[in-house]
Amino acid sequence: MNSYNIDINKVPTHIAIIMDGNGRWAKARFLPRTAGHKAGVETIRKVLMECQRLGVKHLTLYAFSTENWKRPKLEVDTLMNLLSTYLKKEVRELHKNNVKITTIGDTSQLPQACIDELERAYELTKFNTGVNLNLALNYGARYDIKNAVIDIVKDAKCGKLDIKDITEDTITNYLSTKSIPDPELIVRTSGEERLSNFLLWEAAYSEFYFTNVHWPDFNEKELQKAIYDYQNRDRRFGGLK
Repeated sequence: MNSYNIDINKVPTHIAIIMDGNGRWAKARFLPRTAGHKAGVETIRKVLMECQRLGVKHLTLYAFSTENWKRPKLEVDTLMNLLSTYLKKEVRELHKNNVKITTIGDTSQLPQACIDELERAYELTKFNTGVNLNLALNYGARYDIKNAVIDIVKDAKCGKLDIKDITEDTITNYLSTKSIPDPELIVRTSGEERLSNFLLWEAAYSEFYFTNVHWPDFNEKELQKAIYDYQNRDRRFGGLK
């Protein structure tokens, strides 16, 4: 049931979320940061199922950035263990609910247990046609754009690509997000108002929604609120209406 008057016909095709505030949520409760990350996993389940119900086709979650390796080892290890445990426990249910699991980012640098579970989840769900749960893992937009430039130069040098033919679409097709549409709505929780190296190219015409709600407290109603706000904006893409 919708708490907000959402127009189902105008639900974003692709929603991307910067899941922020797990640590602050835990600190406010005098708990270790790791407890916040564990609570955040439960929110993923709620938000994913609500996206499924509303008809969202792609949900990209900024799960682990290239900069997150700088965090304390215990916290990084906890995040990696949560990832592999979540996939191991949930993949059958996700598959049953027709969810497709994909990733962006350099997953080769993750612990082997995570790589194995991600590969297993991808293979099991690759033909599903429901929500595409796209996990940004060891992802950084600048890193992705840099790699796209390198690949474009390589293909130009060997004659696969003519420099005169390079367009914005060319660059888009060399990014790790090439198989999914740009996000119409980017949500960031916990009060920060920046992209933090997330989908910099793809966010050119995205609508941003910032909320003070910490990620573990972000529920179905909060997602509906973000979508309702999005639906009540005037999107002109640089033109006039």
